[in-house]
Amino acid sequence: MKQLKETARKIKSMEIRGAGRIARDAAGELLEYSQRIANDDIDDFNKKMKFAAEMLVGTRPTAVSLPNAVRAVMRYKGATVDEAKVDIKRLADGFIAGSENAVKRIGEIGARRVRDGDTIMTHCNSSAAISIMAEAHAQGKEITVIATESRPRLQGLLTIKQLDSLGIKTSLIVDSAVRYFMKEVDLVVMGADAVTVNGSVINKIGTSQHAMAAHEARKNVIIAAETYKFSPRTLLGELVEIEERDSGEVLGREKLAGLPNVSVRNPAFDITPREYIDLICTEVGAIPPEMAYVIIKEFLGWGIEEMNSNPEFH
Repeated sequence: MKQLKETARKIKSMEIRGAGRIARDAAGELLEYSQRIANDDIDDFNKKMKFAAEMLVGTRPTAVSLPNAVRAVMRYKGATVDEAKVDIKRLADGFIAGSENAVKRIGEIGARRVRDGDTIMTHCNSSAAISIMAEAHAQGKEITVIATESRPRLQGLLTIKQLDSLGIKTSLIVDSAVRYFMKEVDLVVMGADAVTVNGSVINKIGTSQHAMAAHEARKNVIIAAETYKFSPRTLLGELVEIEERDSGEVLGREKLAGLPNVSVRNPAFDITPREYIDLICTEVGAIPPEMAYVIIKEFLGWGIEEMNSNPEFH
């Protein structure tokens, strides 16, 4: 239980960050937790697994990859505890391997949209988006990248370190300079924390700013997103909850002392309408945003009928 709580804490505090890594770590923690349960009663085992799943899902409300990963593992079956543990290992290992392979495949598919000499703008820190740039670079294409700081958590610093290690020439800019530098850009490539049924994208706050500036400048926007980041719940009309984080990430409370009329708002994500997105690059292919429903139904395996009969969606 201690390790489960620690993993949940790290996800919530963003020590574990990035939708893909959150999903893989959650699946891995469910696997490890299941193996630590020393109980031969299958009903008690199932209750403990359900408790662990709910604890993990509750840590980050916007990251759809998290509940999708947990759901993938919690589909386990078994008449005995031993059978259940074997099936959990199969499902968790399969999800983690599939996630890692998905990032690689997205890089291969997305790199085909990158031309030699392109300048790419990116935002936040996305393993899938970086995979596209890394693959284009590995193919010998001369690319340069403009990356934003991505305040207030400064995920952009992780991005520039990764790009630098690959030998990709990169410039770091402040978030508010996006429109200023858009004239130098050929392509915008960003990740996603969630994709809704109508093809809108929920991602790090500021993503919609990039997409709007790119739309105005007639630059293409590619979203790199594994299929498990598509949100089944939006099939039923449910909105993806936008997480608002502690204001201390933006401005320490000591700096607000003596300012009783001032508050700090800190939404972690925003919504980019599908009209500003040219392509969503997934591991099963590059699709227009309007095809999001197909991904949810065909590749995640959730249809309206199944969700209506599933208590998780009520």
